[in-house]
Amino acid sequence: MTVVGLAVGRGTGAEVAGVFERVLGHLAGAYGVPVRVERAERVYHSYVSLRGEAPERIAALTEEDAAHYEGFCRGLAGRGVSAVFRTAINAQSLYLVRQRLRAVKVDGLGGPPGGVAPELLLVRDQAQGFYTGENRHEPGRVVRTMEFSEAITDEVIDCALALARARLLWPGGGAARVVMAYKFHLLDGALDDWVRRAAERHGVEIRLCQPDTVNRDLIAHGLPSRTVVVAGNEWADIMHVVLLDRFGGERQESRFTENVHLLPEVAGLVEFQTVHGSADDLEGRDLVNPVATVRAAAAVAERHVGCAGAVAAVEGALAGLAARGVCTADVGGSASTGEVVAGVLAGLGVPGPGADALVAGA
Repeated sequence: MTVVGLAVGRGTGAEVAGVFERVLGHLAGAYGVPVRVERAERVYHSYVSLRGEAPERIAALTEEDAAHYEGFCRGLAGRGVSAVFRTAINAQSLYLVRQRLRAVKVDGLGGPPGGVAPELLLVRDQAQGFYTGENRHEPGRVVRTMEFSEAITDEVIDCALALARARLLWPGGGAARVVMAYKFHLLDGALDDWVRRAAERHGVEIRLCQPDTVNRDLIAHGLPSRTVVVAGNEWADIMHVVLLDRFGGERQESRFTENVHLLPEVAGLVEFQTVHGSADDLEGRDLVNPVATVRAAAAVAERHVGCAGAVAAVEGALAGLAARGVCTADVGGSASTGEVVAGVLAGLGVPGPGADALVAGA
């Protein structure tokens, strides 16, 4: 039986988790593939749920959440589990885990949703930099320290340029261009040297740019197809929505992304997440947009559970709903979360004997 991990945060986490379980269960059942969803025992804080606490208490709860989620991921990976879906949790806890497990976020933009031929591959370095810093509190001051290292920079570049990933995305020859967007001028030239050595080792040209230079190029020229952007999270976190608009043609509420881990002990575990946050103001109201979660469930079903064709079938069902104007209020509709999910599932057929894909309903 395939096991899939599930980590649930506060806010709309419980509703999002319910959508994930419902869609994954439906797809697995359609194929007759046994799957078990294993939930983390702890419900993790969102940023909003920590408001009102004293800074010392927030720091303690942040560390507790981070330690628990790190342990959950390590436990899954140690048993050979290859996928975990996580709803939004407090970013400070999350980035402690990403630093410790050396995570990068990977999002292909510009191709069909769930497809394998995007125009742009964005690789977000979540293993080092400001987001992974630690705080020291003094009266009236917070001192945040961070670090960069050549070893982690090499791992991030290696991940972005791995032949298996390049062939998966662009079978015709891999990446045509590699751009790195970092505030490198603040690091005394160290990053320049690391990137030069990495480029020589890989035999590729890597253009190291200030983030504002990448922004200028985006505005003036766009980026050519088959570009890999490796970016410090200080820029990439902010620009992700802009890149979605420019290359993906979608809002963040409808997208999911994947986080891969570079630490060898957990390297086989892929974390799926929605791009949108915890939306605490919508908690319990059946109003959260479920599309990103539905897509994540389909990707997990196809790539990790053995439901070939699930992604295409779900996209067909979503297109059918969109054509009828069935969507949640954030994208101009009036449907509830549950109604959208029910509509997606109603648009999926059960494969017959020997079928290798789900068939979207008419």
